[in-house]
Amino acid sequence: FSSKALASLPANTQRPVRYTREDDIPDTSHDVNGERPTIRDYHAINSVPPEIRIPKKVATSLKVEGKVWFANERTWIAWLNTAILIGTLALALFNASEEPVGRRFAYVYAAISVGIVIYGFALYQSRISMIRKRDPGHYDAIVGPVVVSVLLFFAVLANFIIRVRELRQQKVPIPGMSYLYPHTTVTSG
Repeated sequence: FSSKALASLPANTQRPVRYTREDDIPDTSHDVNGERPTIRDYHAINSVPPEIRIPKKVATSLKVEGKVWFANERTWIAWLNTAILIGTLALALFNASEEPVGRRFAYVYAAISVGIVIYGFALYQSRISMIRKRDPGHYDAIVGPVVVSVLLFFAVLANFIIRVRELRQQKVPIPGMSYLYPHTTVTSG
């Protein structure tokens, strides 16, 4: 590199401060003899717990492995896959249905699909910021899959109920309805 190019580089060449972690060793001071205090090791396999010296606290840098980043991306891709699958169902239902009920449910499934994309992206971004901060917090998200499952269940259930009501209003015989409603008879005609 030329001296002119090197002179044009920024003056502040300090590296960013790395995040550090500390283990669960308590802060202690030295005793009169300059020794660190001792504690009993209750996890020892001896019958009487031995006394051990408290080690000195050392802050070390925390390395994030590549598999953590890839796991986050894999989860994001799985949410995208789910959203595309439900979006494809909505598009097929919208294009194949000529009646307004089918089109309304296509809009419901499309809204669920968009909600899944938004949720998956928000989860991906929050986990990336947690990984960058080296946050040891919880990376599991239990609420999202449950909410998506409940929404899909109620959408399919509402679709089923509306279809059965339409068929009953049209007096179309539905197989197995006599088991649910034994005192009603549906005549075809």
